[in-house]
Amino acid sequence: MKVTLDIPYPEVKVEEKNAYYANLLKEDYAGNNGELTAITLYSYQHFDKFKENENLAKILSEIAIVEMKHLELLAETIKLLGEKPIYNTCSSLNDDCIMWSALNVDYVTNIKGILMADIKSEEIAIKNYKAHKKIIKDKYIKRLIDRILLDEQRHLEIFNALYDGIIKK
Repeated sequence: MKVTLDIPYPEVKVEEKNAYYANLLKEDYAGNNGELTAITLYSYQHFDKFKENENLAKILSEIAIVEMKHLELLAETIKLLGEKPIYNTCSSLNDDCIMWSALNVDYVTNIKGILMADIKSEEIAIKNYKAHKKIIKDKYIKRLIDRILLDEQRHLEIFNALYDGIIKK
């Protein structure tokens, strides 16, 4: 099962430095439902299920690797925007920053619960990326978000199909 599309990621570029855009992307990078959380969530689920359900564990591992690529692309973009890719999110209103926490991960261990958590995670990621794309005017960042969205939508399709397969059994 392909967890990503055979479409290359765009070159990481920005039109100019912009701390506001960097802080928006930090939500996608290390927010409650950002890429770091997705990597950690899918890795935990993989470790928990690799003996019990090898097929699901393999899919989770492959999706975690794709999310790592997203994390890398966002880190490069955040740096080009003039900020450090620290695992935190910062409010542009008052400069309050919150460090990423393992508490962001849903540690449910039954298959139905895992897939529900994964579906919710992907839906929130898609919603956040779309919201940030509306705010960000940089054409290079918009291209990157568009490409990442294709993967996130593919992951949502996979998790929905796996969930439907469990419910129908």
